[in-house]
Amino acid sequence: MIVVSVAGLLAFQLMLIFYPIEPNVKTTSVVTDNLAKNVAQFVAFRIENQTYAFRIEQIQEIVILSQITKTPQVPDYVEGVANLRGSIIPVINLRKLFGLEPKPTDVDTRTIVVNVGKRTIGCTVDTVTQVVRIGQDAIHAAPDTVTGHGASYISGFARIQEQLIVLLEVEELLDPQKLEQVSRVSLPDLSRSTTQK
Repeated sequence: MIVVSVAGLLAFQLMLIFYPIEPNVKTTSVVTDNLAKNVAQFVAFRIENQTYAFRIEQIQEIVILSQITKTPQVPDYVEGVANLRGSIIPVINLRKLFGLEPKPTDVDTRTIVVNVGKRTIGCTVDTVTQVVRIGQDAIHAAPDTVTGHGASYISGFARIQEQLIVLLEVEELLDPQKLEQVSRVSLPDLSRSTTQK
């Protein structure tokens, strides 16, 4: 297992220097207000053709898991469990959780380890793409046409040039009590929902 620690933006940028496993990761700023208190930092990742992001402070680390142990009688989106330096954590495949077709693991596949309350959970994604600094004034609330479908785990949207990033609320998305609800909710047409706003 290759481990990349993420303790903040600086640590993540240093990771890109010492771990050339992320050749396409870059840092992007969408900031119009230079006051640090009005800027949030996110780690962006892709699933299928859509870019999503978690707040950087919710991420413990990014890893390449060499082995996942399958567990019986669990939902399809639960890949199994992994040994993370002596701690056993569940691993959830976000593609399957969002109702997308499974994709074989490849050189770009990453597992983002996040903290959900007192729990630690791994999230498998297609690839990690960039670190994003976004000013609060550049974050748009999710419209009712999105959250009205039950997708309360979408906290908002941010646009970087022509790219729309879906900002996810980790605790809403990965709350064990809500995972089944998340898996039953089809992701709405995000581009149409946001352009109508």
